[in-house]
Amino acid sequence: MSATNTTPERPGIKLKLAIQKSGRLHDDSMRLLKECGIDISNGVNKLKSEATNFPLEVFFLRDDDIPQYVEDAVADIGFVGENVVYEKKKKVDVTEQLGFGKCRLSIAVPKGESYTDATSLRGKRIATSYPVLVQDFLDKNNVQAEIHEISGSVEIAPGIGLANAICDLVSSGSTLFMNGLQEVESILKSQAILIKNQDLGPVQQAILDKLLFRIQSVKKAKNTKYVLLNAPNDKLDEIISLLPGMKSPTVLPLAEQGWSSVHSVLSENEFWDIIERLKAAGAQGILVVPIEKMIL
Repeated sequence: MSATNTTPERPGIKLKLAIQKSGRLHDDSMRLLKECGIDISNGVNKLKSEATNFPLEVFFLRDDDIPQYVEDAVADIGFVGENVVYEKKKKVDVTEQLGFGKCRLSIAVPKGESYTDATSLRGKRIATSYPVLVQDFLDKNNVQAEIHEISGSVEIAPGIGLANAICDLVSSGSTLFMNGLQEVESILKSQAILIKNQDLGPVQQAILDKLLFRIQSVKKAKNTKYVLLNAPNDKLDEIISLLPGMKSPTVLPLAEQGWSSVHSVLSENEFWDIIERLKAAGAQGILVVPIEKMIL
């Protein structure tokens, strides 16, 4: 449904959002809501809180419980890791990737141990907190192995003789390194996502559309930079051709004859390459400004 949905909101009805009660996803979720202009008080040990300037009620829950709460309509939507959603296999709709909490679910084995592909796990014992995803990986590769489901401190399992390999979430890989393990295969790339109840009512959907509009505006801004530069008029066409922009660059004459000021927006992914080409084409006084919100 479009973010411009005009379904009227009913007084007193709020969208119920479940987020992680503590940890990295909690902090990033609260930061995103703040960047969306939504004010929420999160006192110590509070189980829920209401926004003061948006029809939103927030529940603070265990990450693993969020998909179930959304499926059961206790919460309308949730911010949760993809890995949790796919492990729990609950009946919810994935609505938006949120761009934070990026990690990967990976197989790791002791350093120096040979590993070629999934067949290297045949007959081995694998310790993990994600037995469903690991079993899916093994089945996909037609590999028989023994899965030991454990929670917390998965990385110590090979060192104490509990398992030959592990499958766990990896971000920097430092924890694996400190425990004498090497990452050998990634089976899932994960990030925080927004999930919703499959039977969301029209009023709640209208509020969600407004929230999504804000989230998408914040995400677009994070991936772009506003660029201002001075260009000699005889190089203007070449410099403009290097700027993709949203539509076309803004060009304004400078007080100094023969020069113009050019304003545009660049994607973070191609930023440095284009800046180098602009400088080589004769651009000067290049100013780069972060964008807080981007409305297209």
